Amino acid sequence: MSQFKIVLLLGALTGLLLLVGYLIGGQGGLFIGLVFSLGMNLFSYFFSHKLVLALYRAKPADPKQYAHLHAMVADLSKAAGIPKPKLYIIPASHANAFATGRNPQHAVVAVTEGILKILDKDELKGVLAHELSHVRNRDILIATIAATIAGVISYIAMLARWSALFGFGGRDRDNNIIELLVLAILTPLIAILIQLAISRSREYLADESGARLMQTGKPLASALQKLEKSTAHNPLPFMGATESTAHLFITNPFRGGAWVHLFLTHPPTKKRVERLEGMRF
Repeated sequence: MSQFKIVLLLGALTGLLLLVGYLIGGQGGLFIGLVFSLGMNLFSYFFSHKLVLALYRAKPADPKQYAHLHAMVADLSKAAGIPKPKLYIIPASHANAFATGRNPQHAVVAVTEGILKILDKDELKGVLAHELSHVRNRDILIATIAATIAGVISYIAMLARWSALFGFGGRDRDNNIIELLVLAILTPLIAILIQLAISRSREYLADESGARLMQTGKPLASALQKLEKSTAHNPLPFMGATESTAHLFITNPFRGGAWVHLFLTHPPTKKRVERLEGMRF
């Protein structure tokens, strides 16, 4: 059901793009926006993992110092049927983890020093199973597709705003301006909401896939509760970080980062826990 929902959301995002292109009627502008957005997102797809690791000052996990972590990821990767990803440690007391990389052959899993201190072995394994599920499900590719479409919509909306500001010719100029302003304001908002809904759906799916990998959802449910409480008292230090990277982490690392449920990059922890605890194997 989760995969079907994601297909529907991507379809809605694509439909919105086609509608905007039809209403604007400028195929040239649509093409320029598409090329620009594709270029930006292709760069992100191939190199964003390096930028994110540098942003959070992540270092490769020493095989001797973190032997237990390497062994845990190796076992889970084998069970998931994917290559063992590279492991990185983020030097922060904040408790969190994320996975990135364009495909299972170029995947990276990063954990903070803080998460290693507050979770027990089973809880940590649940978190790692969640992150490896992101890798197996190719969530970076899906997120890039969604970002590309949303980026094109935003670009077209920007063109619409400029057109409204400097005017259209003809008798219906005032009506055109009103239509363009509505288009410029509403369509980017709708695109963002759909993109965030896709992000939340991917989190639910990774929760489910990770729980099935371990044949139990209780360790991950317990870990999510601990991580949420920890973030309330110890959010991720700035370190040059922004909300644009929040979706990567297993829980939102920034306290009070989102003020409306619709704009959350992650589902509410309570709902995630309820789903995990209600799973049957």
